[in-house]
Amino acid sequence: MSFRPPLELALSAALRHLDSLNTTSVGATATLEALRTRLGMALADEGIAAEQVVAELLRDVEGGLIGSAGGRFFGWVIGGAVPSSLAADWLASTWDQNAGLYAAGPAAAVVEEVAGGWLKELLGLPAAASFAFVTGCQMAHTTCLAAARHAVLERRGWDVEQRGLFGAPSIRVVTSAERHGTIDRALRLLGMGRDCVVDIAADDQGRLQPAALEAALDDSPTIVLLQAGDLNIGAYDPFAELVPIAHRRGAWVHVDGAFGLWANASSRYRHLLAGVEAADSWATDGHKWLNVPYDSGYAFVADSVAHRAAMSYRASYLTHDEAARDQLDWTPEWSRRARGFATYAALRELGRRGVAELVERCCEHARAIVSGIGALPGAEVVWMPQINQGLVAFGDDARTDAVIAAILASGEAFFGGTTWRGRRSMRVSVCNWQTNGDDVRRAIAAAAKALL
Repeated sequence: MSFRPPLELALSAALRHLDSLNTTSVGATATLEALRTRLGMALADEGIAAEQVVAELLRDVEGGLIGSAGGRFFGWVIGGAVPSSLAADWLASTWDQNAGLYAAGPAAAVVEEVAGGWLKELLGLPAAASFAFVTGCQMAHTTCLAAARHAVLERRGWDVEQRGLFGAPSIRVVTSAERHGTIDRALRLLGMGRDCVVDIAADDQGRLQPAALEAALDDSPTIVLLQAGDLNIGAYDPFAELVPIAHRRGAWVHVDGAFGLWANASSRYRHLLAGVEAADSWATDGHKWLNVPYDSGYAFVADSVAHRAAMSYRASYLTHDEAARDQLDWTPEWSRRARGFATYAALRELGRRGVAELVERCCEHARAIVSGIGALPGAEVVWMPQINQGLVAFGDDARTDAVIAAILASGEAFFGGTTWRGRRSMRVSVCNWQTNGDDVRRAIAAAAKALL
């Protein structure tokens, strides 16, 4: 068996796919039935040549791929991949390092260590904070909240890693009703459950207000969850006011900055995050605004002792290195992909200025799309972006969904829908380094055609 034929076939197909992103449909064109028919064959007793597997896979997924890697994708908050990060990700697969221990992949461990330091600088976080490279913000929340759970219970004399949660003091999680669903899932995974959450209504700008937080706090072990850019309107909680209130009551403060934390890379938007560095933990994604391939998320924890206590494990058969950084001391995964290579490459390719320009460019394009579509007959601006998230509606809820579907069917642009404050709207999310003025014009034209 040779690696060369299947890899050369994959390279050729990858380049064709990337070159065609600007001319093909952004949405999938194959039906569910067609994909199941093509891909759902019986597993044969005998194997076939690797290059035949790759060739038939390329044939059978035709029409079933979303153009989320390109500049005309505005659904959810999905970035693309800058060229060096994609190349580094391919190499990570080729090198096939188990990035759990320094001993199992020394270069992977050091690259992660260096990139973690760069990320803290870019995001304006404490230099002494510990960090973890995880699959995405879901596991970043889980990692940070595990550290928070350890800390707030340790203050009450409870060792949760040894004793578990049975009989432990109850933890309250105080947060905005506008939070992302990954928070709830993380709480479920950590055994704290949905009933521990105390919802606080946000104001008309989507922000949690100081008086409301003050009123919700008591002397229980408490974690306060704040937002840096919510998924619908990109709202930021007033950290400089809220964090001191929470700390005065002994609460741990965790910040969901899945994409919004990247505003700290830009002098133009940094004011939105004033005071965020005083929190106790932070979660964000790399596969959003940094534009590295899936999967990539980052967890940061100010209290490195709590972080390590929640995650670390020792075994006699493992080769631990006291001088180097063993990743499994900080991450929920044991065997894990060397995802640090892609982050390292993207940060070197972009530099500080490139990351800032990427953030600012996406924000400008988001405003241009929302204002352009909102000016069309039958359209209405529901929320003008302050960063890269905005909302547009087209009459009643049914009409809005119909227009979104028509735009998607055109293949010219990809938008998603959401219900915000009881009203159905089209979300505009710009997060791709490739999005340009022509993509903006095509999106507005597709909306205009759908409204006819």
